[in-house]
Parts: sequence; C-alpha cells; structure tokens
Amino acid sequence: MKKGLEKFYELVEAFESLPTVGKKSALRLAYHIVMNDNYCGIKLAHSIENAIKNINKCVKCGSMSEHEICEFCLDDSRDKKTLCIVQSAKDIFVIEESKQFEGIYFVIEELEEDSLDRLIDTVRENRVTDVLFAITPSLSNDAFILFIEDKLKQFEINFTKIAQGVPTGVSLENVDLISLSKAIQSKVVI
Repeated sequence: MKKGLEKFYELVEAFESLPTVGKKSALRLAYHIVMNDNYCGIKLAHSIENAIKNINKCVKCGSMSEHEICEFCLDDSRDKKTLCIVQSAKDIFVIEESKQFEGIYFVIEELEEDSLDRLIDTVRENRVTDVLFAITPSLSNDAFILFIEDKLKQFEINFTKIAQGVPTGVSLENVDLISLSKAIQSKVVI
C-alpha cells in the first residue's frame, strides 16, 4: 500500500472483493468515486446500507424480500400449482426477466431439513402439480434433483427441468462436452 493513500487502497480492495471485479476495474471504480463523482460514492454507500438493513429472505420461499413474505408468494395472479425450484434467489430475477414462468418459486441453497420441510409445506399448501427445476446442469445437481423428487414422491407431481444443450450462436468447438452430450440426447425431430 502506498504511504498516504491507505484509505484509497482500502476502497480498491473493497471493490476487488466483489465477484467478477478485478484489480483494474476496482482501481477505476475507486478512482471515479474519489476523484470524479463523490456524490455517486455517497449514494452507493447509502444504497448498500439500506439494502443490507432491509432485504431478507422470504419466510415461505427463500427469495429476496423487503418484507416477511415476498412479492411472488403474495401475488394471487401467479399459478400456485406450478413451482420452480432454484438454488439461488438471484436466479429468480433471470427467470422473471424471461417472462416465461408464471408460477411460484422455492429457493434451496442447501439440502437442510428446515428447507425440505418448508418445501413440503409449500407443495401441500398450494397443491402443486408441476415442479420445474431451474438448476445448472451437473452430475451433483442431477443427484440434487433426484433427492428432491424422492422427498416429494408422496405427491402426484410432474417433474421437469430446464432444457440444456448447445446455446444459439455458439460453435460446437466452444461448447463443453456435458452440454453437447445433453444436446445430442435431447435431439428433436425436424
């Protein structure tokens, strides 16, 4: 650390500790806030403080919420019989942006007894008939899906998972082997 710039380098390190922010980006962000736009820095600090104080997990589904129960669980227009299981609350935002899912959500970050009990309660309470697993394809996640299906076998539920395979516009040489093999297994008639 440079003598006399300890506070600046603390800010650089704080930015660098964020996911996907490298040393150069952290330096640019810190410099911009300190030298070009102090108001931006104050606004950012205030927004971070407010978010940390006011955002929690929904007690029903585990999504992010400023209230005890999130907007998705409270929305009566959503299809309560269709449940999408994700492993992170941030995945909900991506799915919502696609405008392709009208049901409710449930976040399972870890296979803990409390989460599984809440999942079973959600399925029972909403009379869920369809479960969509929106989970990144991997061998461990396939085991995760099988475990959840086993826990819900007492209910009459149709289980599906998001399709996987070769993304549009990507050449085969840039596709990982698991995605390519899943795409071949899931081939469609044209």
